[in-house]
Amino acid sequence: MPERPQTSRGAATYQRILDAATEEFAQYGIAGARIERIVAAARTNKAQLYAYFGDKERLFDAILLDSLERITNVVPIDADDLAEWAVRLYDEYLRRPDLIRLATWTRLERRPAGHLVEMHQHYDDRKLTAIAEAQAAGRVRAGDPFDIMAMVIAMSMAWSPVSNVYAASSREADDVHDQRRALLRDCVRKATAAD
Repeated sequence: MPERPQTSRGAATYQRILDAATEEFAQYGIAGARIERIVAAARTNKAQLYAYFGDKERLFDAILLDSLERITNVVPIDADDLAEWAVRLYDEYLRRPDLIRLATWTRLERRPAGHLVEMHQHYDDRKLTAIAEAQAAGRVRAGDPFDIMAMVIAMSMAWSPVSNVYAASSREADDVHDQRRALLRDCVRKATAAD
């Protein structure tokens, strides 16, 4: 991630660019995103954007890494309760569907196979260690910690914007979300329970 400016005015412009770019890339992808729309929405100019981020590709990298940091920090793993972690991920996808869309565009336009980002260890190592420790203590089923993590995340995304069945919305009734949370919680508990 590029260094944030030190002045309050520069930091505010930098954040407006990140916010506008997140919205733009989430909606249009990397190829479809337009710098002109980003700078207009951010109330800045191309020169300022390029000074902070270099080019469109590096701007996308910055917002993708920012979104991964957000999901890691806002929804930290609890390997002793992977079911609740899945539910908290579900809730975050409702609040921020743009985060899932950014990952989807990355899959479609950059990395169709393998890890989503090259520096995946930065985002995965803590989760994998927590799962391995819970496995060693007999609280989580045996298996590759990465596969367990991937399965729980995939289950949490069942109704996300990338679902090929149904994408949930925060505008739906609370009782609908409560039913999904209960189902998700139960399924993850059963899938990850120690033998």
